[in-house]
Amino acid sequence: MPDEIQPHSPAANLPPLRILIVEDDPMMQLGLEQCLEDYPQLTVVGQASDGYLGVEAALKLKPDVIVMDIGLPRLDGIAATQQIKAALPSVRIVMLTSHTTETEVIAALSSGADAYCIKGTNVERLLAAIAAAQEGATYLDPQIARRVVEHLKPPTPTGTIGHLSNREQEVLQLMVEGQSNPEIAATLYLSPNTVKTHIRGIMNKLAVDDRVQAAVVALRSGLVK
Repeated sequence: MPDEIQPHSPAANLPPLRILIVEDDPMMQLGLEQCLEDYPQLTVVGQASDGYLGVEAALKLKPDVIVMDIGLPRLDGIAATQQIKAALPSVRIVMLTSHTTETEVIAALSSGADAYCIKGTNVERLLAAIAAAQEGATYLDPQIARRVVEHLKPPTPTGTIGHLSNREQEVLQLMVEGQSNPEIAATLYLSPNTVKTHIRGIMNKLAVDDRVQAAVVALRSGLVK
C-alpha cells in the first residue's frame, strides 16, 4: 500500500468516514480493517460477525459506511441491510461478497445496498465503491454488471433515446465500467462538476433515474460494449 494517497485514487476524494465491517471470516475481517485503515480518512469503528450483531452495531455506532457480506450466520446480509436501512436510511452499505448470482445482486440492491463488490477485488475497486456510495450513486462491480442487465428495468426504446455527444459517450462508457465520478473526472481530465453535468445530461437523454438504469439502457441499446 502506498504511503501517500495518489491524486487519482478513489481515496483521494473521500471525506473522513466511519466504517463498520460485518463479516464472519476472521481473516477477512482483519484484512479489511488493515486495508481500510491504511487510509487516514477511513476509521473502522467496529466489526460484527453475523447479521444480528451487524444490525445492533449499526444502530449503536451509526457509521457512515458499512462493508457487508451476504453469507452471514443467523441473519444474512440482505436481511440485515433491510433492517439497517429502515432505521438508518442515510447509512451507505457496500456489499463485499463472493455471491454473484443475478438473484442475489438484485435482492441486495432492492434491500437498499448502495454498492456491490466481489471478494478478491483490489482495494482500489472497493474504495471506488465506497466513494460512489458516499456520493449517493449505485456501484456495481464490472464482473457482475452485465449479468444483471436482463433482470433490471427494461430500457427505453432505442428510437426515443436522445443523441449523446462524444463526451457523453465517453462518460457513459466509464459509468458502465463502474468508475465513480472522481475516477471519471481523473480519466477524462474534467472537473467533478463537469462530470456531474454530463451524467445529468445522459440520464435525461436516456430517460432513466440513476446510474444503474443508465448502464442497463446503454448495454441493451448498444451504446457501449
